[in-house]
Amino acid sequence: MAGPLRFRRSRERWDASRVRRDLHAPLDETFGATLSSAWYKPPGGYTACRLEMKNGDRALFVWDENAYWLGNTKTPEALWRTEKYTFEEVPYPVARWAQRELLAELDMTDPWLAAYEHVAWFFLPILFSKDGRASSRAFFADHAAGFPDANAEDALGFYERFLSSGVFDDHRYTMAAKLGTSEHVDRTRMSATMGEFNAAKLLTDAGYAPTPEIELDSGYALDFRVTTDRGPVLVEVTRPGRPAGRSAGTPAAAIRQTGAAKTDDQLAAHPDAVLFVDCSSFHDDEWAALAGERPDAGHRPAVVFRARPDGSVAGYEKGSVPLALDDVLGK
Repeated sequence: MAGPLRFRRSRERWDASRVRRDLHAPLDETFGATLSSAWYKPPGGYTACRLEMKNGDRALFVWDENAYWLGNTKTPEALWRTEKYTFEEVPYPVARWAQRELLAELDMTDPWLAAYEHVAWFFLPILFSKDGRASSRAFFADHAAGFPDANAEDALGFYERFLSSGVFDDHRYTMAAKLGTSEHVDRTRMSATMGEFNAAKLLTDAGYAPTPEIELDSGYALDFRVTTDRGPVLVEVTRPGRPAGRSAGTPAAAIRQTGAAKTDDQLAAHPDAVLFVDCSSFHDDEWAALAGERPDAGHRPAVVFRARPDGSVAGYEKGSVPLALDDVLGK
């Protein structure tokens, strides 16, 4: 399975004839390919083109002293030994040009998604990835990014408001890649990914700046670290699926079962970390039962919460949580 969309950089000499010979010709033989001009003017000093395959794959290629390939198709042999780079790791004018090309295409094919400009930009490496482009778009369109009883517009509006704050702009690939590049929609796994965004929104609403994917000496990586007046606090996020149709047949059993999976590894090694249990997949009646009972999640300290697409959050704490969350949890 291919990962998020990345550039390949070639340090060799390129011209139009070599592009036709080493890029267009092998792709045309394999898939049927059209070589055309770029839609937007490339950066000064660069020449650019588009390659569009009959199977829906595409690639962008731009060159001057260095050449940059960005494609979700089979990489031509001439580029096999090149290194991969994120949008943030290539020259800014090249990244900006390529993103304009892709966002313009998204606006043509999926205008409902392109209308949410920061969501579209943030998840661009996934939305145009080789294996994940269809599944990621379907997850937003058909499953409201994991929110129950919501439509795509409600869900995308929620994440547009959050991501447009720039909170994860410096961690774009880290967070966007969590959505995955599978060919098939895995609603449970993908909803769990969005649970991390929901937890991060709760933290930012409380005034914290979460840093994602914290590698620790224990060999584990926890989801976030936040800095408080008393020092750093580690946060691990879990998201139980709806209790309906699973062995954990009640909301309380669902969060205990999900919490137990974390206490066997990451939280066993880091017992002071705060477990955030995102119950945003629960329907109203399921959350009402949980909020009324306020059961333990199998680890303390813990925050059990539910976010809704309108931006509201409800929840409760268990144990001594070293974070000031009263205002955002509606206490």
